[in-house]
Amino acid sequence: MRNQNGISRRHMLELAGAAGGLAMAGGIRSVRAQGATKIEQLAPELDKIISTSEPIQELVTGIGNVLGAAEGPLWWKEGGYLLFSDIGNNRRMKYTPGSPGATVFKEPTNRANGLTRDLQGRLVACEAEARRVTRQELDGSITVIASSFQGRQFNRPNDVVVKSDGAIYFTDPRTQPAAPEQWELTYSGVYRVTPDLGTLTLLIDNFIVPNGITFSPDESVLYINDSRHRHIRAFELAPNGTLAKQTDRVFADLGGAEPGVPDGMKVDIAGNIYCGGAGGIYILDSKGKKLGRIVHGAPATTNVAFGGDDWKTLYYTTRTSLGSVKLRIAGIPVPVQKKSG
Repeated sequence: MRNQNGISRRHMLELAGAAGGLAMAGGIRSVRAQGATKIEQLAPELDKIISTSEPIQELVTGIGNVLGAAEGPLWWKEGGYLLFSDIGNNRRMKYTPGSPGATVFKEPTNRANGLTRDLQGRLVACEAEARRVTRQELDGSITVIASSFQGRQFNRPNDVVVKSDGAIYFTDPRTQPAAPEQWELTYSGVYRVTPDLGTLTLLIDNFIVPNGITFSPDESVLYINDSRHRHIRAFELAPNGTLAKQTDRVFADLGGAEPGVPDGMKVDIAGNIYCGGAGGIYILDSKGKKLGRIVHGAPATTNVAFGGDDWKTLYYTTRTSLGSVKLRIAGIPVPVQKKSG
């Protein structure tokens, strides 16, 4: 059974249960009764990254609803604030450290999901409802980076990353709320757009739900997770920026009995990967070894981002909240706006 928005009854009930009728909250609090919280050490190397006594902070609650979760955290360094997507309420939120709660930054947003910035510091967004990837110019106007492939409209672009040469990589899973017959593409794809936006290339189409996407620090490896399979796959990059498919491998399995699947993910300057999975946020080294897990108590982690002046704060979104935890190592910075002249 589906409602007029195409969402299955089962999916609505699952999300409604996660939302739990929470209201927007101000201030910083410990994550509450959803579950116990802790930093779980799985290997000695975790000591270099985070202390097991580091508090996990809940910053904002009551975001998201049955139409979509909180998602896409993005640190805006020159402004000293974090932007994130409230997909269900079709708006972009702003959280400033030290301020109570979050404020509405922009609405509507075409139910934007993953956010990043390009080399000039312009905002790049995956607009799920409009089924496109866009760039906001410095004057506020919107440039469509990509909206279709070979004449067929995308499914629901989900997450995006920009390489140091300016190329844009994004995932496009076939997910709810659209009914299967509404999709023009018969597969879930991962794509690359050249820096001049002139060429769009389908990199791979054998994922079920390609979701989070990120590069290793030297950009020799592209990590893409498949939420349905609950694992992260890794690919070496060919010289032309496409995937060397013969290097395709399962990098890490993040499934388990506890709720949560791989979703958005990021990499720090040492090559460690941070990604949601069963029971919390996993921290893995560059070989895929599980070093630790941030157990924040919520049923699922939807995305993560580094922030703060030193890029040592890990922000995370769940279906209905925004939280953070301090790290000992910096994340890979997101570009800031280039100054003219």
